[in-house]
Amino acid sequence: MRSTTPMPGNPWPHDMIITVDDRVQPLLELLWVREAHDLRPDGEGLPPLLVDSPAPAVTPVDEGTRSRWSEEWARIWHEVVAHAGIEHDPALTERAFSTQHGSPEREALFRQLMGPMWGDEFGREVFDDASSREWERRGQVAHMARRPTALEDSPERRDLAALAAAWRRGLTKIVTIPCHGDHVRQVGDHALLVTDGIRDDSTRYREALGTFG
Repeated sequence: MRSTTPMPGNPWPHDMIITVDDRVQPLLELLWVREAHDLRPDGEGLPPLLVDSPAPAVTPVDEGTRSRWSEEWARIWHEVVAHAGIEHDPALTERAFSTQHGSPEREALFRQLMGPMWGDEFGREVFDDASSREWERRGQVAHMARRPTALEDSPERRDLAALAAAWRRGLTKIVTIPCHGDHVRQVGDHALLVTDGIRDDSTRYREALGTFG
C-alpha cells in the first residue's frame, strides 16, 4: 500500500511499502523434505519443526542419500532464505512473463526470480509423493483460513506503529514460515523471517519487529 502524497487521518505512512510473503514455495519444500525424510541437519539459525508435521515420505531414500541430504540441507536453507529476502524489480517479473514460452530467456528469467531450490541439486522427483501433496493441500487450506477478512485486521495494520518504526530502519519485506516457536531472523538489509505464530500474535510480532536493524 502506498500513496504519492500524505493522506490526512491515515496512520499508514503514505510512502511505506511492505511486502509479506507467507508461502514461499522453495522454503516450504525444504521444510517438507527435512521432516518427511527425517533429515537431521546441523548448523546455526535453522528453523524449528513444522506446526503441521507431514507424514513420512511414501518413497523413502536409502541411508546414504538421507545422510548426504542432511549434510547439505542447512547450506541450501540459508541460500533459499537469502533469496527470499530480496525485493525483486517488478520490471524483471514483467520481462519474464512477456518473453516467449519455452525460450531459454524465459527460463533464465524465471530461474532468477525463483532463486535456488532443493530440486536444483537433488531433483524434483522427491516431491512426487503422496505425503508432499497432502501436506501441501493442508497448508493451502490453513493459509486461506488464516487470512483476515478485512484489511484492518491484518497483522501489519494491527501492529502498525512497530511496523512503521522497523520500516524507517530499512524493513521492506516480511517472510513467514509455518514452524513452531519464536524463530526470528533478519535477512539481509531489508527483510525479516518469522514464524506464522509470531505474526499472528501481536505481542510477539511487535517484539520481532523491534529486533530489526
